[in-house]
Amino acid sequence: MIRKLCLGMRHPYHDKNDYFLEDNIEVKEPLDLFHKWFQVVKTDTRTVEPNAMDGYPSARFVLLKGYSKEGFIFFTHYSSRKGQQLAENPRAALTFYWEHYSRSVRIEGDVEKLPFEDADQYFRNRPYQSQIGALCSDQSKSVSSRNEIEQIASQLKEKYKEGEVPRPPLWGGYILKPYTIEFWQGQTDRIHDRIRFRRPKTDEPDGILTHRGEDGWIYERLFP
Repeated sequence: MIRKLCLGMRHPYHDKNDYFLEDNIEVKEPLDLFHKWFQVVKTDTRTVEPNAMDGYPSARFVLLKGYSKEGFIFFTHYSSRKGQQLAENPRAALTFYWEHYSRSVRIEGDVEKLPFEDADQYFRNRPYQSQIGALCSDQSKSVSSRNEIEQIASQLKEKYKEGEVPRPPLWGGYILKPYTIEFWQGQTDRIHDRIRFRRPKTDEPDGILTHRGEDGWIYERLFP
């Protein structure tokens, strides 16, 4: 078997004048730092969907629809593959990668369903086409062709005008409540910066490897 290796494809990251150091973190709390990084990439037109995040237990992209100190919010069909997996194991990991800034954020936590009132409010504010798309989709199930989906969508458009589309009964929101958030910044010398925030264990922080943050978080630097 001939294996094709992806050699010579290295991309320059940040240089030695732009390290990601603990002293650069103004507020030693991960949601504040996430907000600062997200605000930078959100206003950059080179990034098409800065809120796209990869998820676990089986990877896929979903869109972040809100975040706060409580956690990270996304919406989907509860009957989909990821919905069924979350019902069996209500834990998940999220990954953001912002290419133009050579930055990534990894988040792990417990997942809870949001009240349907939150889903109703968000669904009402979605574009009409997105509402129809959600209603016509039995997400993750097999379908004979794209034409069948389009026919269902066409029938729904005849039945529901803008402002009339009902939320699918099993379409709702989740909130991931993090216990670990890691910030990665690529460096051209390949000694990448990794700073992880997490909830403390017994006898932490020790002031050497682990340091006290804010709001009950500790932080530590990881080998790249």
